[in-house]
Amino acid sequence: MRRTASSTTAAEVTETADGSSGRSSARLVAALEALTRAEEGMGLAELSIAVGAPKSSLLGILRSLVRLGYLVQDLHARTEETVFLVQLDDVARRVTYVEGIDSPNPVRYTVPTGTTRPLYVSAGGLMLLAFQDPAFIDTYLRSVSLDPLTPRTITDVGKLRQRLQTIRRDGFAVSLGETVPGAAGVAAPIFNADGSVTAGLLIAAPIERFEKQLPRFKRLLQDATSIVSGITPPPAAAGPRPPRTRSGRTARGGD
Repeated sequence: MRRTASSTTAAEVTETADGSSGRSSARLVAALEALTRAEEGMGLAELSIAVGAPKSSLLGILRSLVRLGYLVQDLHARTEETVFLVQLDDVARRVTYVEGIDSPNPVRYTVPTGTTRPLYVSAGGLMLLAFQDPAFIDTYLRSVSLDPLTPRTITDVGKLRQRLQTIRRDGFAVSLGETVPGAAGVAAPIFNADGSVTAGLLIAAPIERFEKQLPRFKRLLQDATSIVSGITPPPAAAGPRPPRTRSGRTARGGD
């Protein structure tokens, strides 16, 4: 797992995830053990029962596990493709790849930690843009130049708006060769407690492997982001749509 200088440490997690460091440590270990035993993933309610802790107390722990890379690691093991934690830079209005684990396959796509891309292209960028409030989207689309990165990049504002509506409705953004030729990706949002979206998980792979596994990738992303979000955001008409919950060659790129 690649680390950035600002990555959260395990000690910080146990001190801040809950009011008591000792109780937090026990819950952290219990959550890790429960998630490890659950081959198909767990919803927040299931995890709350398994750990014996309130859902509200588990949210901070789960989000810390994502920052540490443990939940991303679990997702990576299931997909055997490159997995990223992506984050919105609302000042630069770009998507940042803040953490990532490369696929074990000899032919794979990877992006160095800290790489940024425009919001109008790539699965991660499109997902983050789609789940922002209408004012943000309108301001962004009025100011951005939709330069094509590949022949598949959407450069028409009207078509891009329709694409964003579809992503928000479906809960996933899929990109096929729109950022890097031959690269594909699917991303899903992580909801904050207020229903906003500033981060998400992304799976990237060569198109040939990706298209065959896309339905499975969506299910895995749905499980992972549901665990981390653990909230019921506002209805789709009034706010972000929540994810449905359950009770040796390396090419530089990534989509």
